Amino acid sequence: MRELLSVEKLQCAYEGTPVLRSVSFSIEEGEIACLLGPSGCGKTTVLRAIAGFIEAESGAIRVNGEVISDGKSTLPPEKRGMGMVFQDYALFPHLTIAENIAFGLKGKSRSEKQQAVEEVLNLVELPDLAKRYPHELSGGQQQRVALARALAPKPRLLLMDEPFSNLDTDLRRQLSAEMRRILKKQQIASIMVTHDQQEAFTISDRLGVLSQGEVQQWGTPEELFYQPATPEVASFVGKGVMVSGKALAPDRLSCELGELEFAEPFGKDGCEGRSIRLFLRPTDIQLTHEGSVSAEVLACEFQGSQTQYSLKLASGLELQAVESGMHRYPIGEQVALRVAPHRPIVFFDR
Repeated sequence: MRELLSVEKLQCAYEGTPVLRSVSFSIEEGEIACLLGPSGCGKTTVLRAIAGFIEAESGAIRVNGEVISDGKSTLPPEKRGMGMVFQDYALFPHLTIAENIAFGLKGKSRSEKQQAVEEVLNLVELPDLAKRYPHELSGGQQQRVALARALAPKPRLLLMDEPFSNLDTDLRRQLSAEMRRILKKQQIASIMVTHDQQEAFTISDRLGVLSQGEVQQWGTPEELFYQPATPEVASFVGKGVMVSGKALAPDRLSCELGELEFAEPFGKDGCEGRSIRLFLRPTDIQLTHEGSVSAEVLACEFQGSQTQYSLKLASGLELQAVESGMHRYPIGEQVALRVAPHRPIVFFDR
């Protein structure tokens, strides 16, 4: 596919305070991308700069190779051919759903507007709600209308600012999957910002973790989860704990969890004695009936198909594990544990 959007060393500030220091990434035509990061990290600022709502101090934003912002000049928002879905949907309460969708269809005849409204309402599976008002719709329906309104002008790029944040967890998961289906069907490239990593995994082809004014890593969800570039990325895309150890061989190390051997080497010959850190997620820890390392059960949470345990080693290190069996270990009990030998463990040099 051809590159659609390129953001290069983007810098933005509010009242002289730097927010984006050097943000760089690109997306291709038809690709769904996501910017993931904690509140206040600058995710929305990136969207606003791409949309043209704020001006970049430096760096460049290109669409199809054309510079639309470079710190010296900027293309007005209405000429960028982009759609936007806001966090609060921004629907006009005094307009019907059809009127809300048709609002942005400038320069079209009445029949063309009607046809466009019908098309997008069918696309978001709300064909019978054209004459209703926003207050008569559920939160999920309002979110679909906001998407329909953004898609009606057929934008070359869709920008979404935490579009599911006002919905409950189950509905967010459902609509994330539906949003991906709709965008892929229309082959519309899009960028969504969120602080919810599960939401980002569900919808995106590629994603980036934004922190300290920069994109810490940009890649597929699988790459960021299994091959995080930094401990910060690892901790943000999945819960876990960092454990320090010493290499005994390219595939063996010693740490608070004992002497561990791995299916895949983490180093090369001659790495003996090197300091290594493991990022261990709950799925990396197994509870066993026998083992040289034990931990106290601090808490357990039954989750239906699995139980999640909070554990504490004699050293004071606390970590979590998940078990799918029916047996439940009581709080206060000492249990043996081990690192799952065939899991793809994340390693970092100290």
